[in-house]
Amino acid sequence: MNRSQWRLQDAKTQFSQVVEAALQGEPQHVTRRGREAVVVLSEASYRALREGARASAPSFVEHLLSIPKSNEQDDEPRRVALRDVEL
Repeated sequence: MNRSQWRLQDAKTQFSQVVEAALQGEPQHVTRRGREAVVVLSEASYRALREGARASAPSFVEHLLSIPKSNEQDDEPRRVALRDVEL
């Protein structure tokens, strides 16, 4: 395994190395039972990732405005089928 990929058992015994590599900006991938499980990131990398996701996500208003307003076949408003609900 290369330095950025660890089996869970190895990551446990060498956790300080996992953390140090993550602090150096290299994400550390940890597998459990042979499957990808988690990625260890530095706090700075994590914050940058979250800020990037927020910046690229549409605002709530943009999301609402992107909802189709009419049936594509004609200009009549979309009809929604209602169902009975017992309270």
